[in-house]
Amino acid sequence: MNTAAAKAANSASPPTAQAAAIPVLVSLSFCHFLNDLIQSLIPALYPLFKDEFSLDFTQIGIITLAFQLTASLLQPTVGYYTDKNPKPFSLAIGMGSTLVGLLLLSVAPSYAIILVAAGLIGTGSAVFHPEASRVARMASGGKFGSAQAFFQVGGNMGQAVGPLLAAFIVLPHGQGAIAWVSAAALIAIVFLTRIGKWYGAHIQPSQKSGAANSNPASDLPRGRMLFLITILMILLFSKNVYSSSLTSFFTFYLIERFDLPVQAAQVQLFVFMAAIAVGTLLGGALTDRLGRRPMIWISILGALPFTLALPFADVFWTGVLTIIIGLLMASAFPAILVFAHEVMPGRVGFVSGMFFGFAFGLGGVGAALMGWLADLYGISFVYQLCSFLPILGLVAWFLPDMAAERRKYLPVTA
Repeated sequence: MNTAAAKAANSASPPTAQAAAIPVLVSLSFCHFLNDLIQSLIPALYPLFKDEFSLDFTQIGIITLAFQLTASLLQPTVGYYTDKNPKPFSLAIGMGSTLVGLLLLSVAPSYAIILVAAGLIGTGSAVFHPEASRVARMASGGKFGSAQAFFQVGGNMGQAVGPLLAAFIVLPHGQGAIAWVSAAALIAIVFLTRIGKWYGAHIQPSQKSGAANSNPASDLPRGRMLFLITILMILLFSKNVYSSSLTSFFTFYLIERFDLPVQAAQVQLFVFMAAIAVGTLLGGALTDRLGRRPMIWISILGALPFTLALPFADVFWTGVLTIIIGLLMASAFPAILVFAHEVMPGRVGFVSGMFFGFAFGLGGVGAALMGWLADLYGISFVYQLCSFLPILGLVAWFLPDMAAERRKYLPVTA
């Protein structure tokens, strides 16, 4: 009975949930847009902070680390807790932390306060991502890949718009103009409160009592389950460390190598982030059509020739290659996340928090490491080094067909 309840809870099959799927998914995607717009403002403002506070590249990387490490440590914890104790209005509360961090960032008088503000924004993300991912799955109507991609594309669009917002609104007016972006957090709080009401109305009785967490993933042996999660983490590592090197230092790379002005470099970053948004949406649809494993192969390993060529391209081909890389790499995340949900059904919040958190943590550690290497050897060296990361996509060979995998172990658990 517990297993059946958990499956029902995670597929969100009741007619009322299916009928409300589209407006809920649209609202979630819009809030993800606002949330990640705020997040992307942080790296887009690095040139401002670098000049204002005389920071080196290592300190720039540590700002990313403060934001992303906070999110990475808290997200699995939030997901684990809310699997057992659903909190429909935690989404709006988490966005409140983002609002406070944003306002603090606008008046930060020192580098230390910038780190605190970044940590508060990271805390907001730690609450938002696992819970919003859970609601997206509840509202999916069974099309899990497409629902996760639609939810994710809002965030990708926010990440794309953030650099433009910084380049044309915040940077010309200085640090205090960051406070203007607080309107985005306030709007998100209003929408997330309404989503919280829908979420609360569609929580199954078994979820409220905690029965949904009896862990139906036990049909796979624990060792096998850990092995598959590790493979998925390696794939996420290859994707996110490379992506972090682009999002954190791409503007500096373009300025240093091609002598582009700051605004032109921010526009190039916007183009790359827009490609990520399109790639995520396409990846979700193709994941439901082609399957998780083929999509992961195409996405990560398929980007390798283009990442290897990027450090040697001129300014035109740099733009073209980053579009292709963004399209390919972004299409992997919906497939990886849905695959992980299949490996550990009944742990939607924990798995989503773990993978979103791991993605943030990898991005933060990668940014700090790449900043240190950039100080020692230059930005161009960082891009040459990172170009080999998609080779790790070869580990997708070890991912099985999950239907066959469960049939293999079914006699053991029967």
